[in-house]
Amino acid sequence: MHTTRRALLGGTAAGLLLAAGGCARSGAGGSTEFHALLDRLVTDVLRDAPEYATMLSVPEEQAGGRYIDRLSDVSRESLRRQLAVAEQGLTDLRAISRDSLEGQDAVTYDVVVTAAENNIASGRFETGGGAGAPYTVTQLTGAYTQIPDFLASMHPVTNRDQADAYLTRLSGYARMLDQETARVGEDAAANVIPPDFAIDGAIGQLRNFAGIATAQNVLVTSFQGRLAGVADIADADKTSLTQRAETILRDEILPAYQRQIEALTGVRARAVHDAGIWRLPQGEEMYGVALRSSTTTSMTADEIHNMGVELVAQFNSEMDAILRAQGVTRGTVAERVAALGRRPDQIYPSTDAGRTELLAALNAQNAAIQARMPEVCGTLARAALEIKRVPEYTEAGAPGGYYQPAALDGSRPGAYYINLRDPATEWPKFTLPTLTYHEGVPGHHWQIAIQQEAGELPFIRSALLGFGAYAEGWGLYAEQLADEMGMYANDPFGRVGYLQSAAFRASRLVVDTGIHSKRWTREQAIQSMVEATGDQVSSITTEIERYCVWPGQACSYMVGRQAINRMRESARTTLGEAFDIRGFHDTVLTNGSTPLSVTESLVNQWVASVSGPASGG
Repeated sequence: MHTTRRALLGGTAAGLLLAAGGCARSGAGGSTEFHALLDRLVTDVLRDAPEYATMLSVPEEQAGGRYIDRLSDVSRESLRRQLAVAEQGLTDLRAISRDSLEGQDAVTYDVVVTAAENNIASGRFETGGGAGAPYTVTQLTGAYTQIPDFLASMHPVTNRDQADAYLTRLSGYARMLDQETARVGEDAAANVIPPDFAIDGAIGQLRNFAGIATAQNVLVTSFQGRLAGVADIADADKTSLTQRAETILRDEILPAYQRQIEALTGVRARAVHDAGIWRLPQGEEMYGVALRSSTTTSMTADEIHNMGVELVAQFNSEMDAILRAQGVTRGTVAERVAALGRRPDQIYPSTDAGRTELLAALNAQNAAIQARMPEVCGTLARAALEIKRVPEYTEAGAPGGYYQPAALDGSRPGAYYINLRDPATEWPKFTLPTLTYHEGVPGHHWQIAIQQEAGELPFIRSALLGFGAYAEGWGLYAEQLADEMGMYANDPFGRVGYLQSAAFRASRLVVDTGIHSKRWTREQAIQSMVEATGDQVSSITTEIERYCVWPGQACSYMVGRQAINRMRESARTTLGEAFDIRGFHDTVLTNGSTPLSVTESLVNQWVASVSGPASGG
């Protein structure tokens, strides 16, 4: 089933600290002291997040110096130092009177303080990457899951300096792996060991990558391919540079892979099959912090669980009605949805031709809804969108889909990745339009592009900070919006796909809280989600194993969607005929990613601005 992964920014260090700073670009009327503090802190943040600085293509001055040849320091010592910087940043923010700030500055204050509080609370749990990512290396987390793709697809190679920097970063990658290997041992000493299946998944992927011949490894082939297009490097130098990349891979990176495999194999003997973090030291407290950070609400695990149970029943009832109307009546809803996915007319073959056809269909769906966005939004996104395949070397453990933002300078479009390891069984045609609406338009690409392009937002909000409940809530709301726009009017099975997706996200509330609060087993959670969605056991298993190592995050989607719906209905009720869906969407989107409480206050301000003149005249 589809899902969304946001990059953990080359390790959890940067993720921890992106809450603590930003670069204000707002104009007159704001607090000079506030802006100076944000300017100072953003440089500290980006200095510790060179991969993210590359992703955004920020100037060296803003990033605190040269970063093209650096990767993150992910040692425990570095994480502790960064936590201290974040805590000092929060202290400095609290020393500024919020009452002295106006307009967007006051909003920015609320956004940054909330993010800092949540991230610092998570980071104080030292094992792994904090409460929301308690294990350092798993099938989903660790440098090996991100850095090869980062180096292959984001590091620019357009001149000799960038080529040399790439080689320096290759050596830096070996160092990152060893830093994480050391943390695996430190975590194990503190009795924090991932579940057995999470370790097995990591070892399998590490071995797969290490088993690729060096000349065919993406760290070499991608470099060689980009070098070919650089005019000012002689052919002989291109050959020697490529050979140097092979040497670093063979002599530095692959041995580091082997050391990580050995470390994981060593702790595997102590691993248990229990899936939830309740079994860890302070596990219950960690889950409470993870939920608060992921949802930006104070909802308890029980409240979230019960919301999920009710919504699963609602969406399954709606699926049942459509399936019956289409003459599909035999079996449970889950069994009928599963059978629908096996019909020949719903299958893209797991061949190169099938994958090409699938990607073409997604691009057509994206183009169709893009043309209709002026009907529901006054502010339109400008950045282009690419739809790409998840790299084959990470697809075994990667989720179904995820989005990568466009570069701020326009040098790289936004991209959503779809996992095409086995489209014949994992991507029935009726499920795909909803994925496009979630990851692309009007979902993540639309939301993040508008956020990046909103000239009045300070840099911290347009480019650095993100809140899962807002962003994933919007992605899920976008699926609903596409339905409301009539995109499934002539596609009843496509609408089943939309409802299945909604049931899937509702089921996440049930299983995430089940695993981490109610002590469900991995197998219990898999069975529950299969019954809720009718989806393939193979893809559900990948999902459940993800929630086991990323507690709370899966709850952000539906909690956020329901909050946006409540805000919309409240605004519609208050404004009546004066309600304009475009004004509502512009308010939610142009203010960027915010905690749900801040989003609600912004919507209330918009409602007041619309109703004020009307009531007076």
